[in-house]
Amino acid sequence: MPLILHTADVHLDSPLAGLPCYEGAPQDEARLATRRVLSNIVDLALDEGVALVIVAGDLYDGELRDANTGLFLCSQLARLRRSGIEVVIGYGNHDAESVVTRRLPLPEGVKVLSTRRPETFVFPALGIAVHGQGYSRRDVTKELSSAYPVPVDGVVNIGVLHTAVTGRNGHSSYAPCSVEGLSARGYQYWALGHVHEFEILCRDPWIVFSGCPQGRGLRECGSKGVVVIDTDDEEIVSVERHAVDVFRWALVTADCTGAADRDEALARVRDALRASLQHADGRPLACRVTLSGACSADRLLGARPQRLVDEVRAVGLDVGAGQLWVEGVRCATTPDGVTGDLASRRDPIARLVLDARTQAANPGDLLARLPNLDALTRLLPPGTLTEDHAGPEDPAWLAERVAGAERLILGRLGAGVEPA
Repeated sequence: MPLILHTADVHLDSPLAGLPCYEGAPQDEARLATRRVLSNIVDLALDEGVALVIVAGDLYDGELRDANTGLFLCSQLARLRRSGIEVVIGYGNHDAESVVTRRLPLPEGVKVLSTRRPETFVFPALGIAVHGQGYSRRDVTKELSSAYPVPVDGVVNIGVLHTAVTGRNGHSSYAPCSVEGLSARGYQYWALGHVHEFEILCRDPWIVFSGCPQGRGLRECGSKGVVVIDTDDEEIVSVERHAVDVFRWALVTADCTGAADRDEALARVRDALRASLQHADGRPLACRVTLSGACSADRLLGARPQRLVDEVRAVGLDVGAGQLWVEGVRCATTPDGVTGDLASRRDPIARLVLDARTQAANPGDLLARLPNLDALTRLLPPGTLTEDHAGPEDPAWLAERVAGAERLILGRLGAGVEPA
C-alpha cells in the first residue's frame, strides 16, 4: 500500500512578513523557518515510509537571489532520492520558468512536470500515475485541467494542479477550473496548490488543497502542514493531514472588560498570551494583540500607544521565555460607565469627542476631505500600516485611526467624557 505525500507552497527562503526587530524576539527561528519546514517534510516522508512526494507548485518563492537556496533544496531532495522515494514537482506562479530563470540541476530521478503541455509520469512498481502541467509564466489565466491526459487503467491516478479553482479570497485566479470539471477527469485524487489554507473540496474523488506547510504572516494563522495519502489497489484508503510547521501565527484578543487600571489590563494580556502559547504545540508564536472591552483603564491605555506596545512585548517575553513574538498591539477598548449626552454639552472636550465619533462613524466623508493621501501615507510612522489595511484610503483603517486619536487626546488631557 504505497503512501504519497502531497505538499505545496513551501516558498523556500521567503521572509516571514511584518516582524519588527526588538530585543528578545525569536529572530533566528523566524529567519530559518521555511528551511526547517522543508527538512521536516523530508523527515516525515522518511519516517512514514512514503513512496512518492508530490509538490503542487511554489517550492521556490521567486528568482534565486542566493545559490544557497537552491543548494539547500537539492540537498533535501537528494535525501528523498537516496531512500528510493520518487519525487514529482509542478511549477506554480512563484517558481514559473519566466520567474525563476536561474536554477540548479535537481538530483537524478526528480521529475518535473512539463510547462508546455500536460504530461503523465507512470510508476508501475507503485501502481500510481501522476498527471499535470507546470507554469511557464507567472500569470496563467487559462484553464489547464481539461487538457490533462485520460486516466491510466489499473493504477491510482493523481492530478497535480496549481490553481484557485473557482476563486479564493486573497489568491489570484490562476488556472481556473471547477470541482465538477476536475471530478470529470476520472482521477482518484487531485493534489492542488496555490491556496494556503488546508481544504478538502471533494471526497469522491478526493480534491485537496494541502495548504502551505509554514505560515508566513497573520493571514496564515494556526497549524500548517502536508497531506499523506494511503492507497490500495486503485483506491484512496485515507487522507491524513500532518503538521510540519516550526513557527506559528495568532491573533490574540485580551478581554479587558472591567479592568480598573493599567496593571489589571496587562494581567488580562498575560492570560491571553499564555493561553495562545499553549495552543502553539510547543512552537514559537508570533501574534498581534488586541485589547478590547469597556473598562476604566481605557483612557490610560490609549494615552501612550508606544508605551503600551513596549509593555505588552515585555509581558510576552516573560510569558514566552523566548518563544513569543508580539508583532503589534491594537488598543480597542472603550470607556467604562455612562458617557452622557455629548450633543447637549458645550465644553471643548465633549465637542472634541463628539466630532471624533462622528468622523469615525463616517470615514468616507473624512476620506473625501483629505487633500493628499500619498503625502499622508509617507508621514505615517513605521509599523502603522499592516497587511490587513492598505492605508488611509481604506475606510476601516481610517475609522480605527480616528478612534485611536480620540483615546490618545483624552488620555493626554487627562479628561473623561462623563457629564460635567
